[in-house]
Amino acid sequence: MTPQAVLEIIDHARRKEARSGTFLKQLHDKAASLPSAIHFEGDGRPAACLFQFAIEYIEMAPRLIECVDTCAREAGTAQLFDPFVKAAIGYFTRPSALLLHYAGLDGLLIRAYLCHRLMEEMHENNHSIRSGGLVDIEATRANLLVHELIGEPFANELDDSITVTVLQIAGTPDYYELNLNPFVEQVNNDTWDWMRRYWENLLVRNHIRFSLGSGRA
Repeated sequence: MTPQAVLEIIDHARRKEARSGTFLKQLHDKAASLPSAIHFEGDGRPAACLFQFAIEYIEMAPRLIECVDTCAREAGTAQLFDPFVKAAIGYFTRPSALLLHYAGLDGLLIRAYLCHRLMEEMHENNHSIRSGGLVDIEATRANLLVHELIGEPFANELDDSITVTVLQIAGTPDYYELNLNPFVEQVNNDTWDWMRRYWENLLVRNHIRFSLGSGRA
């Protein structure tokens, strides 16, 4: 399976949502229960802002997978990154039995969250990547918002599953010490620039803001 297969899964779910409106209705309820640190600016309706944010967040997942895969291959480090790429694609193409209960865009939001959190943890578990500054603060805030949309305790269980996956892939101290500067250098070229710009504007573009100094934000 490839990132293109993930895009096709997302496209199918979007067509289904266009007929049912189920996910948008869910977001109406979610918008009312979000923490006070999350604000909606302008005249945009909170549910509509959240809906477009979620669509973009979901569609970002296969593009992130493809970007990591491309950069790893061009840097000659594909073997090290293949387990992360395969795990991320698998969230969409081979979901666990638990995720099969979530079949629409709500399910894809969960799968995208797993993908983005996996890549975030990959970033944290190697000193070369971590010091490379590849993960923008806005990407972290986007993950926090999705954590809230999924809701606890389920979102916490998903985070725990990510921890287990990362330990399985990169659970030894040797992985943290690996010199992955060739990957970091490759990522810091044009292949990654468009994605960094996308993340930087994701929340603003959808009229969503985190209050400064507000705990987790």
